[in-house]
Amino acid sequence: QVQLVESGGGLVQAGGSLRLSCAASGRIFSVNSMGWYRQAPGKGRELVAIITRIGTTNYADSVKGRFTISRDSAKNTMSLQMNSLKPEDTAVYYCYYFTGSAYWGQGTQVTVSS
Repeated sequence: QVQLVESGGGLVQAGGSLRLSCAASGRIFSVNSMGWYRQAPGKGRELVAIITRIGTTNYADSVKGRFTISRDSAKNTMSLQMNSLKPEDTAVYYCYYFTGSAYWGQGTQVTVSS
């Protein structure tokens, strides 16, 4: 089992920045990939950013150039730096780890006001 805890969400004005963090604990072996999804009210969950075991990153088109995913394997943490936030970035953000099984955090709310 892997436990994930997100932190860093909150309320910010458009154009501002937030940094989300995800701390992992438990049986963390052979993590194939990790990343962030988000779910806005009335919408499905969408991929925001992903980083693979070898460090390859990929981003949703809507966040490219504004968001940066990073990880600290020694500390079992992952972060999402979000800059130039827009109201359409408002959502609950979930971190996930994929080890062959998928593990999810409880989610953290990000609200961007116009």
